[in-house]
This record gives sequence, C-alpha cells and structure tokens, in this order.
Amino acid sequence: MTLVVFAVGNPSRGDDALGPLLMAGLEAQDQPGVVLISDFQLQIEHALDLDGCDLALFIDAGTGTPAPFEFRETAPAPGRPVSSHSLAPEAVLNVFADIRGVPPPPAFVLCVRGEDFGLGKDLSAAARQHFDAAAARLAACLARPDATYWRRLTDADRRVITT
Repeated sequence: MTLVVFAVGNPSRGDDALGPLLMAGLEAQDQPGVVLISDFQLQIEHALDLDGCDLALFIDAGTGTPAPFEFRETAPAPGRPVSSHSLAPEAVLNVFADIRGVPPPPAFVLCVRGEDFGLGKDLSAAARQHFDAAAARLAACLARPDATYWRRLTDADRRVITT
C-alpha cells in the first residue's frame, strides 16, 4: 500500500502555514509506504505524483471551512482548469485520469480552518487549535491508510455535523 500526501500552503502567510506544518510532523515520522509532497500550491505536474499510489490525501488550509477541519473524499472534477497553476485536488485527479487513461486512486481532502492569511503573520490562536484537531485526524488516517476506513471517518463527521 502506497499513500501519497500532498500538503500545500505558504508558511509566510499566517494560517496558510497549516498544511506545511502538518507535513513537517509527517516528515519527522518517516513512515514507510508514505510519499510526502509539499508545495505552495497544486499544479498539473502533481498528477504524475499519483502514479503507483493506492491512496491520496490532500492537506490545505481554507477560509470558510467548518471548524476545526473538513475531511472528505473527493474525485476528479469534470472540465478543465482555467490556469495550470493553483489547481484544486479535483483538477489534479482529473489531469491524472486524462493523461493515464485510468481512474486515480481514492483521494481525500483534509482542509483545516484558517482565519488569518496575512503576509508575514503567525498562526492565529484559532488555527493553533484547529491544527491540533487536524493532526489527530491525520494520525488516525496514517495509522490505518485504507479508503474504506477513511470513508467511515467522513461518515462519522457528517453524523456529528448534522445531529
């Protein structure tokens, strides 16, 4: 089983550092079977990083994301992006399907709620709390890198939000 984890964000832009900070924790663990890719934003070339992978996880910070984070399964998005830079995970998956002619691996998004993305800012107090919750979810995912298990986690999240 090979898991690829993409973490995107700019450490110089306040809460946009959430993805890179979560990635730094993963890099310190050096887990076998886990491929780590960190960048400021997703680009077309990242589709090639899905080759040979059985599962994918995209980590990012977002405004308007439910606190403390959103964890969901995603799939290729129909249509083409306007630009080849700053793609959504769905666009990266779509590029993979287009160029390889096969479906991408099951993919999930861990989007952590950010509050302040100002240039030169530190993490906001709220983002620090959201980071801790997201790190716990990430640890649960890495302890069991299995799409079926991850789907159960997303189902549990939906039940908590709707009840």
